Amino acid sequence: MLPRDPATIWTMTWLTHWWDTEVVHGFKGPLLLAFVAFVITFVTTRTITRLIRAGKGPFHNLSAGGTHLHHSTPGTILLVAGAFGSVGADGRVPWTYIAAAGVGIGASLVLDEFAMIFHLENVYWSQEGQLSVNVVTLSAACVGLPLVGISPVSSAGINSTALWIRGGLTVALAIHLLLVATTALKGKYPAALISLFVFPMAWITAVRMARPHSPWARWFYSERRDQEAAKRAARFDKRWGPVRQRWDDFIGGSPSQPNPAASSTPTSSTPTS
Repeated sequence: MLPRDPATIWTMTWLTHWWDTEVVHGFKGPLLLAFVAFVITFVTTRTITRLIRAGKGPFHNLSAGGTHLHHSTPGTILLVAGAFGSVGADGRVPWTYIAAAGVGIGASLVLDEFAMIFHLENVYWSQEGQLSVNVVTLSAACVGLPLVGISPVSSAGINSTALWIRGGLTVALAIHLLLVATTALKGKYPAALISLFVFPMAWITAVRMARPHSPWARWFYSERRDQEAAKRAARFDKRWGPVRQRWDDFIGGSPSQPNPAASSTPTSSTPTS
């Protein structure tokens, strides 16, 4: 029996339109597979590492010749293999999809330990390690948004012969990218990434005050203005910092205090893969 609920009918209609327009005719099948592989790999990896940390289940740390094997190592191999595979596949099935799966899995494994690579320390379970969760979340958003049809380069007017429409779109895109760059220079990096795909956000964040110690603040702010920016950032962080912290703890696990790596020299004592 076909569903009669209006919400269900609307959802099925939207999904059918999305699948036909974005995935099939938009040639986003490999991107969809890479996105799904990225998300599933991250969830699976974090689940396993949290079980290892709690001493539950059959999982344990891996080592090769006494050296702890972080999961960013096989992730790098998969990411490089998938990237070169996608270049060489030239749209041929199934190699394009195999390469896409490799990119999704590899990127997830590497970015899950992004904080360790950035700090060159085993900070996986420390407060600094929450950077990996932020990077993975933003990466998933930046892949997911164009996947559902939100793109910084709109296709509207591309087939039109009116040159003024093409020129207007070009100017609008250039202004938008300038606002995104301004947002990034103001130290609002997550907002800048999301603004690439959500146009109104770029216009709002670009005109607001920069965060203290950002490139924009160093270049254009006086000492009084920089102090004002610090106060505003402190108010923002006080309000939204706990929300972000709860999200990070929920996704990546609560950080340890002190960092487990600091209690012993061998890095293999900290479950990270």
